[in-house]
Amino acid sequence: MSDVRVVIQRDSERDERVVTTGTTAAELFAGERSIVAARVGGELKDLAYVVADGETVEPVDISSEDGLSILRHSTAHVMAQAVQELFPEAKLGIGPPIKDGFYYDFDVKEPFTPEDVKRIEKKMQEIQKRGQRFSRRLTTDEDARVELAEEPYKLELIGLKGNAAQAADGADAEVGGGELTIYDNLDAKTGELCWKDLCRGPHLPTTRNIPAFKLMRSAAAYWRGSEKNPQLQRIYGTAWPSKDELKAYLDFLAEAEKRDHRKLGAELDLFSFPDELGPGLAVFHPKGGVIRKVMEDYSRRRHEVSGYEFVNTPHISKEKLFEISGHLPHYSEGMFPPIQFDEQNYRLKAMNCPMHNLIFKSRGRSYRELPLRLFEFGTVYRYEKSGVVHGLTRSRGFTQDDSHIYCTKEQMPQELDTLLTFVLDLLRDYGLTEFELELSTRDDSDKFIGEDADWEEATEALRLAAEKQNLPLVPDPGGAAYYGPKISVQAKDAIGRSWQMSTLQVDFNQPKRFGLEYTAADGSRQQPVMLHRALFGSIERFFGVLLEHYAGAFPAWLAPVQAVGIPIGDGHVQYLQEFAEQARAQGLRVEVDSSSDRMQKKIRNQQKAKVPFMVIAGDEDMNAGSVSFRYRDGSQENGIPVADAIAKIVKVVEERAQV
Repeated sequence: MSDVRVVIQRDSERDERVVTTGTTAAELFAGERSIVAARVGGELKDLAYVVADGETVEPVDISSEDGLSILRHSTAHVMAQAVQELFPEAKLGIGPPIKDGFYYDFDVKEPFTPEDVKRIEKKMQEIQKRGQRFSRRLTTDEDARVELAEEPYKLELIGLKGNAAQAADGADAEVGGGELTIYDNLDAKTGELCWKDLCRGPHLPTTRNIPAFKLMRSAAAYWRGSEKNPQLQRIYGTAWPSKDELKAYLDFLAEAEKRDHRKLGAELDLFSFPDELGPGLAVFHPKGGVIRKVMEDYSRRRHEVSGYEFVNTPHISKEKLFEISGHLPHYSEGMFPPIQFDEQNYRLKAMNCPMHNLIFKSRGRSYRELPLRLFEFGTVYRYEKSGVVHGLTRSRGFTQDDSHIYCTKEQMPQELDTLLTFVLDLLRDYGLTEFELELSTRDDSDKFIGEDADWEEATEALRLAAEKQNLPLVPDPGGAAYYGPKISVQAKDAIGRSWQMSTLQVDFNQPKRFGLEYTAADGSRQQPVMLHRALFGSIERFFGVLLEHYAGAFPAWLAPVQAVGIPIGDGHVQYLQEFAEQARAQGLRVEVDSSSDRMQKKIRNQQKAKVPFMVIAGDEDMNAGSVSFRYRDGSQENGIPVADAIAKIVKVVEERAQV
């Protein structure tokens, strides 16, 4: 047999090896159990791939991003096989890997019950233990249609081959390549066909290579994401390289569930979503209103110091305004339908920037006024499909802390630098400390408007401003707004989840569309640069993120009630009410629990309410002019003079410290 020369590439290390013709990728990495696939010429291949002379082969570890996707997609196939063994009439949709897991869609007569999901998981465990081989097989469109004649959704995907992006989210896992392939699940001993699926691959060598998985839940999902199509049943699952990693993930999910802002919002009486209002529309209760007011007031003070001017705009506008801005032709699917009266169409405001442009344009502007920084807590309304509405973090009505800065091109670099520093510092004040920046740029899509040169200048200015922050900078090609590139601040919460917070965009196009001008020093008329900036994204969303970050235990400066007086007996109520009056005179939010409940129940109630300071007083405290502090973690500090106790709470609030 002739020799074949290949290069094994591991990060920066290259190892040239001579092997015999017919050697597979699996044989190159024999004994390395964590290697589940290979990358050859930039393409992922099964380990059964036969290497050719001159090829560079990179091992793909199961813990890598690609390795996890292969593991999870393989597990999705096992799930689909299990479903069809238990429910032979089930028709297959698609089953791609997703972040932290996978799903598969099925057309079945009845929705899956929790008991069904348990049965499917048990059947998957049986299939996993059988060690069936995943075997790739090239086919033609015609042959695939014959083989999959009983699978109508697969037939539809074959017809859309080569245009997977339009087929459905996740469809590229099946028909995203130039070739059409089917993966057979073969019996480990006899090689007989057990099951098959249209798939691009690659897959694990066998089902035994799936170390740990769990099915999570089932839900309804429209085929190809359209409400015009049949409603299928989707089962979600997760798979990990080890049982320990699966357990850690499930523990993480349990912690995340405890922190779910929708659950905490109800438990702490902060906000609700009445059915009478409709999905994605929240009302804030008094305690939630206090937190929101404190957040807004602090933000206002910081903006005042930084030279912003406050404006206010209406919630509705003639439709023409959004045609001028470009939002209607480029963003209409995110806007509510028109409202017709006075023989013309009006629209609920989906963004504040067009109205801020009208404020700039309301009179002549001089270069001496620039940069002009306009700021508004502006409520907007966006049509989100009911399936994606998620509490405060994805809603239909929300208030943006929206700024639009108008400056000269010469001022733009400094303004971006100052603006990004201001944004990050303010987020840190609210207790977020871990950030990375994402730079979203345009691609070749016709979604984007404006001149290439303007885009290049704007993108470079954002990149330079981002690099000065010494934070990780992640590229996001094609993720820009239709009118300009943007930087997004991604913040990690207390359990490591990443949330998109502030966005900062450079826009040469809206000033041009609105005909915005200022008089330059030489008397000429010049077009300003427009910078869009939403610091929190929205008050509601930021509220939800902070609620989950703190698990409801807000630091004292944000807590709706900063301290509650708990009398040991009825005779101590008046003493604590006097304490509360003195504390309120210092601007603190203090209440006294004078209910008939026993002291221990009062303490439990306030612990559930996550109040930062419980102020306890009995005879000894009254005689000494002192109080005792009990904290949320159960620790206690006794015999604190009243004046010192109030001063301590004031200090914790002023320093925005957590207790």
